Amino acid sequence: MGPRRRLTPEQRRGELLDVGAEMFATRPYDDVLMEEVAERAGVSRANLYRYFASKRDLFAAIYRRAADDLLAATRIDSAGSLVDQVSAGLDAHIDYFVANRRTVLSANRELAGDPAIQAIIADELTQLRRRVLDASDPDGLQREVMSATLHAWLVFVRAICVEWLAHETFSRAQLRDICVGALLGALNPATTPEQSAKD
Repeated sequence: MGPRRRLTPEQRRGELLDVGAEMFATRPYDDVLMEEVAERAGVSRANLYRYFASKRDLFAAIYRRAADDLLAATRIDSAGSLVDQVSAGLDAHIDYFVANRRTVLSANRELAGDPAIQAIIADELTQLRRRVLDASDPDGLQREVMSATLHAWLVFVRAICVEWLAHETFSRAQLRDICVGALLGALNPATTPEQSAKD
């Protein structure tokens, strides 16, 4: 074993996140041990706990970084087709979900009641909803209706993606098409002027 590398605190934290992310991506949450994370990263357990007070803190930091990376990779441009951009965004999310199946299932199942994890998920959904709204630029009541519709759709997308990850009873292409179809079906009445009560 060579000499231990001298890293800045930021570099060391990033390395610990990398090691932890690799382990959580391939094992159930309960099977990941902090002492093994420390061993793989070449640091003492005490040093690991200086950066992350618990396994849940480590997992939450990993999940936050992944959410930030996904948001950075799924920008929505008002000049492009909303359907095409949503489809591309779904592909990016599904790619991550497939590559990190265990991590996603842990966050949405074993840690479904954890406030830190739920805050990350809620923040991600809020940012995605705001981006679609800003790209579509509705106003007044139509914006409020569309905002509520998008919130419900994003919750649906997360739920069906987690279900698909756990069982894969249909194809990935079907998963994406179901999500896009649900969005179009929901937005159609949401973006259509309200009819009078007599209709």
